[in-house]
Amino acid sequence: MSDQSPQAEAIVEIIAPDSSREKVALTQEPFNIGRGGEIDNTLQLDDGRISRRCATIVADSAGYRLQDRGNRSGVFVNGAKVQQHLLRDGDTITFGIEDSYRIVFHWASAAAAPPPKQDSVANLLTRIGSISDFTSTTGSGGLNKLNLLLEATSLLHSQLPLDSVLGTMLDHAISVTHADRGLLIEPDASGALRVHQARSNKGENLAPENLNPSQTAINQAISKQSSVITEDLNLAGIDLKAAASIVVQGLRAVVAIPLYASSRSTADTGTENERGQLLGLIYLDSRRIAAFSALDRQILDALAVQAASIMDNARLVERERERQRLEQELSIARTIQQALLPHGLTDYPHLAVTGAHYPCHEVGGDYFDVVPVSEDRTAILIADVSGKGLGAALLTTMLQGALSGLTMGADPVKVFNHINRFLCRHAEVGRYATMFIGLLSKDGMFEYIKAGHPSPLLLRQGNVSELYTEGSFPVGLIPEADYTSAQLQLEPEDTLVLFSDGVTEAENSAHDLFEVRGLSQVLAGRKNVPVEELQQSVFDAVRDFTKGAEQSDDITLLVVRYREAA
Repeated sequence: MSDQSPQAEAIVEIIAPDSSREKVALTQEPFNIGRGGEIDNTLQLDDGRISRRCATIVADSAGYRLQDRGNRSGVFVNGAKVQQHLLRDGDTITFGIEDSYRIVFHWASAAAAPPPKQDSVANLLTRIGSISDFTSTTGSGGLNKLNLLLEATSLLHSQLPLDSVLGTMLDHAISVTHADRGLLIEPDASGALRVHQARSNKGENLAPENLNPSQTAINQAISKQSSVITEDLNLAGIDLKAAASIVVQGLRAVVAIPLYASSRSTADTGTENERGQLLGLIYLDSRRIAAFSALDRQILDALAVQAASIMDNARLVERERERQRLEQELSIARTIQQALLPHGLTDYPHLAVTGAHYPCHEVGGDYFDVVPVSEDRTAILIADVSGKGLGAALLTTMLQGALSGLTMGADPVKVFNHINRFLCRHAEVGRYATMFIGLLSKDGMFEYIKAGHPSPLLLRQGNVSELYTEGSFPVGLIPEADYTSAQLQLEPEDTLVLFSDGVTEAENSAHDLFEVRGLSQVLAGRKNVPVEELQQSVFDAVRDFTKGAEQSDDITLLVVRYREAA
């Protein structure tokens, strides 16, 4: 291997949760990262939330490459989740959890690092050379500008609020160019460019709504994807010189520098995008003719890279925080929904029951319950809201509240008709629900109402049949729908199996469906089998049928057996 071997040139800086830092040279390959040391981890991280096989860094002809080895929360570089990533100097590695370890990748030799695609501070300082040579050619004024650049660079590692950091970056840009004012322009939610911050050459904040930057200069910078720096507008092109905002304000010098997010590797190929997302622009103007030296232009470019880096990192951090916030809210919603579902269903003198619900997302749209409605009758019900996720879960909770009226003696038919009219009146909700409710008396009389839900299966003496075969309308779909009840006399040891379509529409890898036929085959011949065993047999059969395929819908099962009351 050559003298520029990556193994001899790279280190990682480990920043612990308590902010202590440690640097480790990448002298071992592969460089395994994880919790604990029993599986040959080179870097052992003391955090129980990090997987034992977390990540690894390996060297190849392109440099150092980070690979995810199966960390439970994922592996992130500069806030973006990756499977593999070609590391660059300054990349920050995290593990999808807050208040944990951060790892910063560094090239010990600037010559060994891949060349940056834009002017960065390190690149600029390399070109400037030694301080003695620099002073002899530029004088103390150049040193002052260099000092401004170094101050701006230090802001990257500060704990100041983002707006304060960006405002100071604008102040430095104004000082370098001797501009009258500086603006930071960012796209809003619709993509339109708006002035986010504005500063005068006295360090004062300017009201963004009173400013009128040159749209011609801004559009030129964006279309060319490069800086527009005009020292004397009298010598500029006719389109820029004749722009209305420039003429009206008497501007003589304009600078517009677009800011782009850093290029990010594609996880599958390791290749890079040509240009990241447009984050905004730094805009400077003056009523005086400017004279920018080559150093001024280089410092402006370097400042722009620093500003883009700050904004890009802040955007990634904010996105990660938003993702974690949503995950936390979904977790809370799941906890609430699971708490509302029945747990440890109680047997009654005239029936034995068991049920379970498995959502395919954090929260689901299925609901089931068994509740006494009088001394003589017990209600069993199941519902399936169209769609999945949070929207379906919200409507499920509403249905749960509406159906709770049954426990106070409300007429089930009236409840169904009321729910249907309510949902149809609020069509903007855009959801409907299939429902089934049955009321079982101690003498075995079973009165039921159907609303588009799959027919429960009746297991009698080992034989399986459907309770009904004719269709019906879900609630919330047809305003004129009128729901009625039907009756069936159950015999002792008759078993009803209520299910959502997540059971019968479970798919295997060949996209075949489990169907009612598959469910009937599981139940057939199972005479005098405990209800809990029947339920587990169904779940086992569905799991064996799908053979590990991803669950595509919520799965709910309710098994009810009538037994003659003493």
